[in-house]
Amino acid sequence: MVSYLIRRFTPHDADSAAARRMAGFICGVVGIFFNTLLFAAKLFAGLITGTISVVADAFHNLTDAASSAVATIGFLLSGRRADSEHPFGHGRIEYISGVFISVVIIFIGIELLRSSVRETFSPSDTVPSPFMIPILIASVAIKLYMATYNKSWGKKIGSSTLLAAAFDSLGDCGATAAVLISYIVDSYTGLSIDGYAGAVVSILIIKGGIDSVISTSSPLLGRAPDPGFVRAVESIVLENPETVGIHDLVVHDYGPGKIFVSLHMEVAGHKDVYELHDAVDITERRIAEELDCEAIIHMDPIDVGNPMIDELFRELSSRAAQIGPGIRIHDVRLVPGITHTNVIFEAAIPPELFQRRDEIGEALQSVVKEINESYVPVMQIEHSYDGGA
Repeated sequence: MVSYLIRRFTPHDADSAAARRMAGFICGVVGIFFNTLLFAAKLFAGLITGTISVVADAFHNLTDAASSAVATIGFLLSGRRADSEHPFGHGRIEYISGVFISVVIIFIGIELLRSSVRETFSPSDTVPSPFMIPILIASVAIKLYMATYNKSWGKKIGSSTLLAAAFDSLGDCGATAAVLISYIVDSYTGLSIDGYAGAVVSILIIKGGIDSVISTSSPLLGRAPDPGFVRAVESIVLENPETVGIHDLVVHDYGPGKIFVSLHMEVAGHKDVYELHDAVDITERRIAEELDCEAIIHMDPIDVGNPMIDELFRELSSRAAQIGPGIRIHDVRLVPGITHTNVIFEAAIPPELFQRRDEIGEALQSVVKEINESYVPVMQIEHSYDGGA
């Protein structure tokens, strides 16, 4: 059904960003529909039978509906045009809304946990209902279907939101199965484990809320870029025959569909500047078209073919790797003088080593002096923002 709706409402000539938004929007709307339907059915059945675990499971579905709503809003707003006050668009509204919804989910889970604990110590009588078992079985089947289409389309459009929803749906299957077993045991043996099952579901709700807070707040704080995306950018840049190397890659995330990439593209300094500028423009357009993002490339001329610089670069890179994994050397230059030679270079340090910045700087300075006593290091240490990809 979901695939049919996406094919029906997604124009064949739509660009990748528009098609992605429509696919995500439809998956979100279907998720809202199914979760709201399950919430209403379980809440009705749970209240008339007095089964606290079913009521807890109903509110679990309600929180899932809220999560689907947030995802749907995010896909919609990602296509909203930028304005004078928000030149980078409005995509981060999804993250802000997600944090708010996640906090609400946690409080709902805490309240349901309190009710479940009370039910454990003072169990109430459960009223049998012929509708309960079919409702719970149907719930498991629907959640399996939701997991299937969310996983399938999450992979197709590269959406971590849909992939997370697929994982959550599989977890819901297990939670509902536990509630079903609890109801069957209570109905046929008289052994009341309803409160325990409700507590399990409540804990799952709380955990889901906490996980959601972490995942939705991480982009706001500035998380490391996806390694696959970084590799894709590097691959496009390095495919250009004018490229000598790449460094200072930074990925700015302003919400779904609002990715900005900046980097330094190393080129041979002796070549015609207009030809090199054209190569940079071509690379920028390729990144924008193939990866659906904005790209800004700084052209960095390198003294290619200088044996002294090439040997110095290899030696510095080798020694830097021994000082700390992930340290990368670039922009190596030599400025000779009468009494000494300035060795100018930059060292990019991964986040996990940045606390050792001063120590690493001193070690690299010692390396330069060991290579040649007449060398004077002129070094700039910078943060690596590509996540070490």
